[in-house]
Amino acid sequence: MRTIVSLFGFDPEQERRIREAAPGCNVIFGRPGELDASLLEEAEVLCGWWKAAWKDNAGAQLKWVQTGSAGVDNLPLRDLESRGIVLTTASGVHPVPMTETVFAMLLAFTRNLHHAVRNQQNARWERATDYRELRGRMLTIVGAGEIGTEVARIAQAFGMRTAGVRRSGRPAPHVDAMYPADRLDEALAESDIVVNVLPHTPETVGLFDAGRFAAMRPSAIFINIGRGTAVDTDALTDALRNGVIAGAGLDVCEPEPLPSDHPLWQMDNVMITPHIGGATDRYKARMTDLFVENLQAYLSTGKPARNIVDYEKSY
Repeated sequence: MRTIVSLFGFDPEQERRIREAAPGCNVIFGRPGELDASLLEEAEVLCGWWKAAWKDNAGAQLKWVQTGSAGVDNLPLRDLESRGIVLTTASGVHPVPMTETVFAMLLAFTRNLHHAVRNQQNARWERATDYRELRGRMLTIVGAGEIGTEVARIAQAFGMRTAGVRRSGRPAPHVDAMYPADRLDEALAESDIVVNVLPHTPETVGLFDAGRFAAMRPSAIFINIGRGTAVDTDALTDALRNGVIAGAGLDVCEPEPLPSDHPLWQMDNVMITPHIGGATDRYKARMTDLFVENLQAYLSTGKPARNIVDYEKSY
C-alpha cells in the first residue's frame, strides 16, 4: 500500500478531504517529533518537511515532497534532485497575506503610523512633518510572480502605477510595465516604492547592494518580503543612514534573526517584522486545496499539477 505522510497538523475536516483524494493509500497525519522518523523510509509522498529526520537512508521510497513554503532554499535541493524526487512549493498560498503585509508597511510609512506608535508608547502628542499618498506613485515589484502580481493588483486599486522586473520580461496581469532582469537599474530609478519578492538563488544573493540603492530615488521606500540574502545589509544600513533612500520595511533580514544590537533596529525610517509576511489564519485551508489538487494529479498521472521546482533554477 502506498504511504502518504503529512506533517502540517490539518484539522479533521481537512484530513478527511486529503484521505478522500487518496483512496487505497495509507495516509498518516502527525507533527514532526510526534511520529516515528522511520516513516520517512516508507513514505512515497511527504507533505511538509522533517529536517531532523532526513538522513542518508531516509526517503528510500520517496517520490514527491510538497513543501509548505514558496521558497525552498532551506531544503537539500541537490540531494533531492540526485534521488529523482519531485519537489513542489506552496506558491499561491501566500499572495494575500504577503500583499497585505506590504501595504500595512506602506500605509504606515505614508501616514507615519510607525512614528505615532512610538510616540504613543511615550504618551507624546506629536505630528510628523511629512504625510504622503500612495495614489499616483510608481511601485515596482522585483520578482513578479504570483505574489508580485497580487501586490500589483492591490497597488492599482490604490491608484498607483505598477512596474515589474523578472528574468523573462514577460507581461503579467496588473503590471503596467515589465522589465527584464538586465534592466533592473532602469526600473529602480523610476520607482517610488521597490518591493523585493525574489527567492534565494545564487543569482539573487547580494543583488541589492550599494549601487542598487544609489540607483533609487532619495524618496524611495524599499520593502523586502522575499529573502534577506538578496540584500547587502551593510549597504542598506548605510543607504538609510545617509539619506540615499527614505525608508525600508523588512520582513526578512540577513542575518536572520537580526542581532539585537544591529543599528537597523534603532532607525526611525525602518520597520521590521519577524518573517511573518505569509502568516495567516487561512494557511491550512489554502494548503489543503493545493495538496488535494496536486495529490489527485500525482496519483492519476504520476506528476503533481502545480508548482514543480526546477532544480536548475532553485525555484
